[in-house]
Amino acid sequence: MPIAIGSRELLRAEETVERASFVAPEAEFTAYDNAGAVGAASTVILSVPFRNQSETLTNLKPAWRPGQLVIDATVPLAAAVSGKATRILGVWQGSAAQQTAEMVPNGVRVVSALHTVSAASLSDLSHPLEQDVLVCGDLPADKVEAAMLIEKIDGLRCVDCGRLDMARIAESLTAMLISVNSRYKAHAGIRLTSLPEQLWE
Repeated sequence: MPIAIGSRELLRAEETVERASFVAPEAEFTAYDNAGAVGAASTVILSVPFRNQSETLTNLKPAWRPGQLVIDATVPLAAAVSGKATRILGVWQGSAAQQTAEMVPNGVRVVSALHTVSAASLSDLSHPLEQDVLVCGDLPADKVEAAMLIEKIDGLRCVDCGRLDMARIAESLTAMLISVNSRYKAHAGIRLTSLPEQLWE
């Protein structure tokens, strides 16, 4: 599966592609600026600091096309405004994901996911993840599509957590996990118990 990596600066995207290709030489990575990455992908994972989310989405408005799926992993941490990373900012729309849904053009679909999986865990390929990903979205088909992509990562299991307005709760768990991981010097994630074996149609 080809992967388009975007950044505000093409050089930074190229550097990321170089690192990713070293870690996963069997994968196909291509570097773009952000608009180019959106143009090249049918599914876009939005993973930017909250302070850059609105500006990034504003700049990308001409690049979107109907039918694309956005998996929003943005977390409104207070660190975005020089506060503590263990605190969450209030978002007028309710959550960062709902802000994304408000800012993308009609026809672009939005789900919320990946808030409880740390970058350190994702980049350490020597240890199994064994974590759950909390997926929120208004349309079941969109959540299924996001889950099928995310579960290509070994050890991740996606759980349907309801409509997009539940994203505010999933996003807030990031701050809690930062506090826990800081205390225990770990990269803990979330695992829900007693769920049925078949979670998705």
